[in-house]
Amino acid sequence: MEIVRPLYSPLCNLEVMEALKNIKDTKKKFGLRNLATITYETLQYLEESPCKYQNSKNIIEFLEEMEFYKLMPKECLMMINDPPTSALHIQLLIEDSEERLTEEQVNEILQISRKHFPGPPPENN
Repeated sequence: MEIVRPLYSPLCNLEVMEALKNIKDTKKKFGLRNLATITYETLQYLEESPCKYQNSKNIIEFLEEMEFYKLMPKECLMMINDPPTSALHIQLLIEDSEERLTEEQVNEILQISRKHFPGPPPENN
């Protein structure tokens, strides 16, 4: 049997974190030690990443606003996983950004990113 058209979709870090939390809750049923270790280590990493402060609603709204810029899906995924904070950061995430985006568009993307992915809440001292 040959798979002609495989169906897959890349997952953002938030989706991976949610899936791993579900696995963590049910791991005792399977009794797999290696799975528990991998799940724990990956969750530790993801809980220190920007996805900790994201939610599905913000991601959907971000993607809707980004449609105007005609970016590739992988570029949008990278911006969700690592929200850009500077023009240089955008150059690293978007292929040929100097030719594809104006300086004004880069600033707009930064504003959209800050709006939907503000980061950690301010600490109260």
